[in-house]
Amino acid sequence: MDNAKLFRMPFARVYPCYLAKAERKGRSREELHAILHWLTGYSETVLRQQIAAEVDLETFFAQAPQPHPNAAKITGLICGHRVEAIADPTLRQIRYLDKLVDELAKGKALDKILRK
Repeated sequence: MDNAKLFRMPFARVYPCYLAKAERKGRSREELHAILHWLTGYSETVLRQQIAAEVDLETFFAQAPQPHPNAAKITGLICGHRVEAIADPTLRQIRYLDKLVDELAKGKALDKILRK
């Protein structure tokens, strides 16, 4: 997928996919939201506003109030690419979220997912 097309995709469109993946594996909405809060710094209220406003992925990450400094500790493969080697910062943030949701779905403890 071309990055420009991915960046324009509404976060509200991918959020249900993340939630369904987590819930299929017995994880909760609260755990998914904990990951989103940790990665972006969004409060619950602002996160819900971003979803309702259907902001695109690029805007969602660009407006993140406080991206977590430990996000750089997220490593591994996602979509066939090493997340730590992705040069574009927006694409890297998107793939960080993909990686964290994958870890959640695989049953990893939330403390380990959040790099505590």
